[in-house]
Amino acid sequence: MTIKELIKTLSFTLLAVLVMRTAAFATYYIPSESMVPTLEVDDRLMVTKWDYGYSRHSLPYGLGHYLPKSDTRLFGSLPERGDIIVFDHPLQPGTDMIKRVVGLPGEKIELRQGRLMINGLTVPRTMMEDYAYADQQGREIRVRMFNEALPAKDHIIIERSDRGRADNTPVYQVPDGHVFMMGDNRDNSSDSRFPSLSYVPLENLIGKARIIHFSLHTCPHEAPHLTCAPRRFMSLLD
Repeated sequence: MTIKELIKTLSFTLLAVLVMRTAAFATYYIPSESMVPTLEVDDRLMVTKWDYGYSRHSLPYGLGHYLPKSDTRLFGSLPERGDIIVFDHPLQPGTDMIKRVVGLPGEKIELRQGRLMINGLTVPRTMMEDYAYADQQGREIRVRMFNEALPAKDHIIIERSDRGRADNTPVYQVPDGHVFMMGDNRDNSSDSRFPSLSYVPLENLIGKARIIHFSLHTCPHEAPHLTCAPRRFMSLLD
C-alpha cells in the first residue's frame, strides 16, 4: 500500500467514525451519584443519537461549539417523560450531563415534601426498601428506595428524607423548547430544580441512554451491609 492509499484509507475511516458518532451512537460514562441506583458511578453506556433529531450538539468531540447557536433540530422530536438523556450543559458548554426527563414543554413541575407534582397532580410513589450505598468519599449513605409512577413509566428513586433543600420548591413552568430534568438520587442531584442547570433546551439533547455496556461497581468488603448493585454487562435500560 502506498502512502497516498494509506492516507485515503485513514481519511475514510476517520470520516466514517465521525459520521457514526454524529448520527448513530456515542458512549458515555457515569461520573457522579446523581442517577444511583439506576446508574452507578463509572457505568459505561451506549447512547443512541437519532431519537430526538440532530443539532450542533450532536457532533462529537465538542465540534458543535464552533457552530452558531440555533434552536432548531433536524428531524427533531420530543423526548418521552421518563427517558434518560445525555445532554450538553446549557450553562457550561462542553460538559455532558445525564438525567431523567420529568417535565415537558408547557408543563408545571413542583416538589412538595419530596413528592413530585406534574400539572398540580402528585406522582404516585411506593416505598420499596431501605437502601445504603457508599458515596465517592467512602461514606455510608442511608436512604429509602421508592417506585415512582410517572404517567409514562415507572422508575426507581432514592431519598434521604423529604425535608431536603430541594424537596419543597416553587412551581416551575417549563418553557417551550425545553425540558425539566431530575436525577433518580433526589437528594444528591444538581438538576433543573437549581439555577446551576435550570431548564434544558431541546437543542442541547445529545441522545438517549439505551444500554449499560458494563458496570465496574463493587461494594467494599469491609461494608457487607451496603446494598450492592449487581455487575451488569450489555444490560438494557428501560
